[in-house]
Amino acid sequence: MSETAIAVPAKPKVWRRHLVQSGAVLFVIWICFVTYIGWAMRQPPEVFGSVMKRMPMPAYFLFPFETMWSSARKGSLQVNSVAPDFDLETYDKSGHVQLSSFRGKQPVVLVFGSYT
Repeated sequence: MSETAIAVPAKPKVWRRHLVQSGAVLFVIWICFVTYIGWAMRQPPEVFGSVMKRMPMPAYFLFPFETMWSSARKGSLQVNSVAPDFDLETYDKSGHVQLSSFRGKQPVVLVFGSYT
């Protein structure tokens, strides 16, 4: 009787399986992190500021911050559309000014930004 060699499939290396599992877990954590930051970007400035002040600087490199920020804050106004009405306290705190009070009287230019 002749002996025949039976090919036994090699077991996958344990370290490779652990590496894939670790990568999957890190990916899920990253997705949760990006989702949380995306949620925070759509919140009022106070909420977003409190989230961002607790974030360590290296975390900013873990997600596409500028792209997400542009998407979250782009707004829905179109060119030549009517701006939403708002009410602001005057600079000297002596009263309030409402945007709609200027409607039909004179052109109004709204400038948003930081000039620091």
